[in-house]
Amino acid sequence: MLSLPNLLTLSRILAVPILVFLLWRPTPLDYAITFVLYCIVGITDYLDGYLARAQGLTSRLGQFLDPIADKIMVAAVLMMLLSSRNANPVPEIAGLNIIPALIILIREITVSGLREYLAGLQVSVPVSALAKWKTALQLVALGAVILGGALPQMPWVHMTGIAGLWIAAGLTLITGYDYLRTGLKHMD
Repeated sequence: MLSLPNLLTLSRILAVPILVFLLWRPTPLDYAITFVLYCIVGITDYLDGYLARAQGLTSRLGQFLDPIADKIMVAAVLMMLLSSRNANPVPEIAGLNIIPALIILIREITVSGLREYLAGLQVSVPVSALAKWKTALQLVALGAVILGGALPQMPWVHMTGIAGLWIAAGLTLITGYDYLRTGLKHMD
């Protein structure tokens, strides 16, 4: 349980309240600090899997916690960026750009429920390569939206994040459908 990969995964979960706090009523400096922390957390996401495979330290706990850590972080950051409490007059993700955020959140909840159901049937649904790319794109897109808050004089950074969010939502629909199709084969 206390292997380095598992500790890195747990550190990602423990970083979420700090990210939420920094995004509560952010100033450009808060966004900059959040972006740095967010990048560190993203690097640990890569490192925990790499180290677990390279050192033969894969564990059931790690396999369980890793996707949960990703989902907690993505959901928390999305919720804070959708929030109108921010110091900016407009939320970071507003208008029609709420749609990809909702797609991502709904898919994450649905796939988690499906995985739980299938686990009860002792059916494993491995993470696809496309789903890993989807997660990476989500993380990069949200990072760009956060960085856009630190660099309000450069609106293209924010727009790049929003565009990435839309692309990630498209991948989210595709991978969600793949998981659902696989899960439906095991339902009565």
